[in-house]
Amino acid sequence: MPDVYRALGDSTRRRILSMLKQGNKIQKEIVEAFDISQPAIKKHLNILLEEKIISESWDGKYRIYSLNPEVLQIAYHEMLQYIGELLDDQLVSLKNYVEKGEFRDEQD
Repeated sequence: MPDVYRALGDSTRRRILSMLKQGNKIQKEIVEAFDISQPAIKKHLNILLEEKIISESWDGKYRIYSLNPEVLQIAYHEMLQYIGELLDDQLVSLKNYVEKGEFRDEQD
């Protein structure tokens, strides 16, 4: 399973994803949108590629990057499930606490 959160933890990578949300981009377009070096952008692109959030293809001499929204969708649904389970556990604990009436003892 890709570590989407590792990839999304950096603002430069989030900006790259926002660009790709608008459509495929060649590497030069991505590099020109930032005030950092081409090797630095390539490192960010490699992390996104490693996590399979983006894909890379070639058109002649140009590298074209595109978004893989399915990976983000899967991570989003897994996060919702995880948060739901956390909340369910907390609600069960709260229910048990209230049903035992222990909070009344603390108020007295």
